[in-house]
Amino acid sequence: MRALAGMDAPSPEDIHAILRKHPRDGNSMFSKGQLTRIYRHLCDEGRLEFDDRLLRRIRRKPVRTLSGVAPVTVLTKPYPCPGKCIFCPTDVRMPKSYLHDEPGAMRAEQHAFDPFDQTAGRIDTLSGNGHAVDKIELLVLGGTWSGYPQEYQEWFVRRCFDAMNGRESSSLEEAHRLNEDARHRNVGLVLETRQDHVTPREVRRLRRLGATKIQMGAQSLDDRVLALNHRGHAVEDTRQAMRLLRGAGFKLVLHWMPNLLGATLESDREDFLRLFDDEALRPDELKIYSTALLKNAELYEYYARGEYEPYDEADLLELILECKRHVPEYCRINRIYRDIPSTNIVAGSKMTNMRQHLHRLLRRLGPEAQCRCIRCREMRSENWEDLHVVERRYRSSHCEEYFVSYENSEERLAGYLRLSLPDTPGRVGGRDLEIPELNGVALVREVHVYGPSRELGQSDAAGSQHRGLGKQLMLRAEEMARAAGYDGLAVIAAVGTRPYYAARGYTPEGSYMLKRWA
Repeated sequence: MRALAGMDAPSPEDIHAILRKHPRDGNSMFSKGQLTRIYRHLCDEGRLEFDDRLLRRIRRKPVRTLSGVAPVTVLTKPYPCPGKCIFCPTDVRMPKSYLHDEPGAMRAEQHAFDPFDQTAGRIDTLSGNGHAVDKIELLVLGGTWSGYPQEYQEWFVRRCFDAMNGRESSSLEEAHRLNEDARHRNVGLVLETRQDHVTPREVRRLRRLGATKIQMGAQSLDDRVLALNHRGHAVEDTRQAMRLLRGAGFKLVLHWMPNLLGATLESDREDFLRLFDDEALRPDELKIYSTALLKNAELYEYYARGEYEPYDEADLLELILECKRHVPEYCRINRIYRDIPSTNIVAGSKMTNMRQHLHRLLRRLGPEAQCRCIRCREMRSENWEDLHVVERRYRSSHCEEYFVSYENSEERLAGYLRLSLPDTPGRVGGRDLEIPELNGVALVREVHVYGPSRELGQSDAAGSQHRGLGKQLMLRAEEMARAAGYDGLAVIAAVGTRPYYAARGYTPEGSYMLKRWA
């Protein structure tokens, strides 16, 4: 460890050479996780001086926190799903649509789906691997969230917060309050639901739980394809749910599935374009989950009868490559391939590294063919000093949307803000959301600054975290909201970010942080 600490910016090759020179027990090499824990221990004892640059180089899987936060994923217990989708696998050991040998599902099963143990265990693992865990984005996956009993939902979220807080609470409200100054603060709560469960009442309940981002499976934007696959809702349900959720300030993630029963390569190309041509949709984030043919899904029976055929892998790659090139700058493609072990897939593509393969293809096509999504433009090691503000405007079904970002000369993103200027604040399509604090105000739906996750209050000379970019983005949003004639600005703040906004003149109103003009 002292050999590494004495080097100036050791490369991965330098680290590997030293680990080989100093094996554990004279035999096997230390893992990066073990190396990180040893380094932290020596620093805590004062035997080495802490150097965050060195920690970043030796930490395991640094990409996990390059987006500025530590993602913690937990699964709900197995529970009947209201959907009857033929592409969805059934495994009695798992929530609907999950398989027992998926990595996240395996971790959940090891913890008997206990929310406290899952959350605490994941935080310990990330910390042990050298990641900062002060800012936690909690992702709750499983079956349809809104289909679970409400008592279970509230208990589940409270216990996740108890794990972040490091102490027990007697109510959800107390757990939220404790998290405002906890060591592991929640900076985002992501829940999954179905569009046919989204009503104004459900929107208010999701906010009470502390949710800031909602995932939904659009799957297809063709009613005929949805019906053939027994999805159980229509495209208009997706459109209406997106309107209601956006009106309440949520960040919106849609799942899209090419190669469903009844779809063709050409119909999927047209279908994908609807995601961004339709003003009611235009998601903030997207997951492209190509239909995986699994033996424990009803779709397999169609395949066995010769009524369904998966796309050829080369055709599928060409389709997704074309889709990526049509994604606008305000959207982030989170995933391109569902994390299903290839041994479960009966036929069709089993390429688990599809994203990397697609990026290699795009590089060969040259600069003009590159994907413009947020993830492909996130800053990693680029120059953080050469930054300027860019404002991109687009229309949703009931408001003007602004994607305000800090970018360098190569259009790489250092941070961004999503600002919604609604036509009729607090109302969507003639329906009252019954959230009085939103009446008359504009909405900030997201503020995000990139760079490796930093501990709260720690400066960042080499990156963007804690350099004031978020503050500058908020000031710009306030200027824009004032100029547009709104009475104030509301932020759909996660529980752990409330102190950040309070320090900038925002006060809590309901489940939002607001600043009203004098």
